[in-house]
Amino acid sequence: MDKWINIVIGVLIFGFVINYFYRLPKFNPGNPAPDFEADLLSGDNFHLSQLKGSYVLLDFWGSWCGPCRKENPDLVKLYRELQAKSDGNKPIVFVSIGIESDVEQWKRAIQRDGLEWPYQIAQLDKFSSPIATLYGVKEIPTKYIIDPDGKIIATNPSIVEMRKIFGLE
Repeated sequence: MDKWINIVIGVLIFGFVINYFYRLPKFNPGNPAPDFEADLLSGDNFHLSQLKGSYVLLDFWGSWCGPCRKENPDLVKLYRELQAKSDGNKPIVFVSIGIESDVEQWKRAIQRDGLEWPYQIAQLDKFSSPIATLYGVKEIPTKYIIDPDGKIIATNPSIVEMRKIFGLE
């Protein structure tokens, strides 16, 4: 009996380890951020490469994701602080990518949560959508901070870490 318990425990530990590595972000600091093209909520066409020369927060989230929605007020506050701090310089740009299946639910969540930045993209095939696949997003929220040269400088930073990176603390 002890042998079987040990086997089950071993299999469970192995499964947790595999799951942990499977969910890790695909890119690490120092990697170039892959360019992509998408349509914004406004209907405008967008390429990530248009933002070269600016810091970019790339935020993968979902209207159906409790932790994402809970974090949104802090992101809005951070965005407003960064806009106020920019003093006419190029601000830090937020790009939100909704991992979704219902576009109307996504639009309502943007409005309710006050996500006021213009770069809002819906990916309606959830984790199978092109940008999620390109960035290896397997869980949300997932965040990348990209420097003005297009290199990733942080992966999944907390709000506190973002405040430090952006010079607010």
